[in-house]
Amino acid sequence: MPERVTKDKVLCYVVRDEKLLVFRHTGYSYEEVGIQVPAGSIRAGETADDAALREAREETGLTDFKIVRKLGETEYDISPYRFEIQRRHVFHLELTEPTPERWASQEEHDGEQEPTCFECFWIPLEAAHILQSGQGALLGRLCD
Repeated sequence: MPERVTKDKVLCYVVRDEKLLVFRHTGYSYEEVGIQVPAGSIRAGETADDAALREAREETGLTDFKIVRKLGETEYDISPYRFEIQRRHVFHLELTEPTPERWASQEEHDGEQEPTCFECFWIPLEAAHILQSGQGALLGRLCD
């Protein structure tokens, strides 16, 4: 079995009116990838705060995010999908621009691969336990 590597990631809980901003990959079924929050890797030389704002913008197509606070860190082993431990820096973000209930967006990946298409939408916070791959681990801290 390959050795597991540890990678630093960010996870963004964008909350408005007791709802959480989530998305699904339109090119895959729910069974394959589930429902997710904006998240991704911290780039070399980038702070976790900057990575959280960048990932939220890239995956939703929106721009007016601000960090409310860092909720903490958690680790998640995503094996056997990849032999990787994710050290997740979890942030509560606020979005100040208006949005529809659902909209399409796509992440461009800096032109390094084909764009990834998403459908973004809002779900009630109390339903957020459905998030895939342990992404909901620190949702309870939103109430602290």
